[in-house]
Amino acid sequence: MAHHMPTRPLGVALIGTGFMGKCHAMAWRNVATVFVGAHPRLEILCDMPAEKARDFAAQFGFARGSEDWQAAVADPAVDVVSITTPNGMHRPMAEAALRVGKHVWLEKPMALTLEDAQSMADLAAAHPGQVTMLGYNYLRSPAFQAARDMVANGVIGRPLAFRGVYDEDYSADPNLPWSWRMTHEGGGLGVLGDLGCHLVSQMTALMGPVAEVTAMTQIAVPERPSPEGPRPVENEDSALALIRFASGAQGSFATSRVARGRKCRLQWEVHGTEGSLVFDQENMNELWLHRTGDAGFTRHLTGPDQPDFADFCPAPGHNFGFNEQKVVECRDLVQAIAGGAPTGPDFAAGLQIERVIHAMAASNGQPVRIGD
Repeated sequence: MAHHMPTRPLGVALIGTGFMGKCHAMAWRNVATVFVGAHPRLEILCDMPAEKARDFAAQFGFARGSEDWQAAVADPAVDVVSITTPNGMHRPMAEAALRVGKHVWLEKPMALTLEDAQSMADLAAAHPGQVTMLGYNYLRSPAFQAARDMVANGVIGRPLAFRGVYDEDYSADPNLPWSWRMTHEGGGLGVLGDLGCHLVSQMTALMGPVAEVTAMTQIAVPERPSPEGPRPVENEDSALALIRFASGAQGSFATSRVARGRKCRLQWEVHGTEGSLVFDQENMNELWLHRTGDAGFTRHLTGPDQPDFADFCPAPGHNFGFNEQKVVECRDLVQAIAGGAPTGPDFAAGLQIERVIHAMAASNGQPVRIGD
């Protein structure tokens, strides 16, 4: 793999310092340590105000802090831009970066609306020399990569059905204050954009494209407290869908941000003609496999026999973690920039994920076909 790692250090600008901003910073700092290659040049860290940007630049190891993201994106020292800002900023920042010739690593969801995502995918297609990558880091876990390989290699036969759930409880408390995340203008979709798109990314990686969805959404807490008084919640707290895949297989899908007790229950199973696979992100170091003739399921513990694990640790059962997935994703981005085979999801693949979640949001119990 090393021959697809760059010899010239990449210049990096990171916009955003929240949960995922820190995750990106850790990945950029660790990617060469884990996978060999040139250590990236961490050039500019953007946040507001400037003082905050300077403080985070020092903490994250970036050379400069700035509150001017336009200048950071255009800076000649920058080759690739990491965008981990609120959803409403994704399109303007990503498009600005593409227009000035930069590679883009963008957190999901792509944008607020399907129209925005389409515009971004079109612009990326017009700049084929620039790599785009969306932050679907759960696709990088060694257990998930092993599961995808098993399905592709026919270990469980032909996939017949997918059942998937992604539940958390970060909005379960009805006294949780109102925020931009709960508006169409600031957040776009609700739980479908926050969590559901992750489940779609895994579902389509395992099962192939979606042909049709029939879905219902629910706003469980219609109003939230704010300093100005109660304000309405505009986007969905939960969603349920039935799915028909292009292959003819079927699926069920559920996601919620108000599922009390659930912290990161990204759980799915695939039923095939010769066996079944089961995975749960809350137990991300275990993959369960049943094959015809087995009495039950066999537990496969994450270890160096699975993709990318050995680069971090030589010993099986010494658990992989959330942030390590991001380092693998960073490696995939860096390799693609260096001319290696792109693994995605790029903006074109991301648009397909957006089409599925927006179809679910629009369905209201009626079947919605997903276009090519």
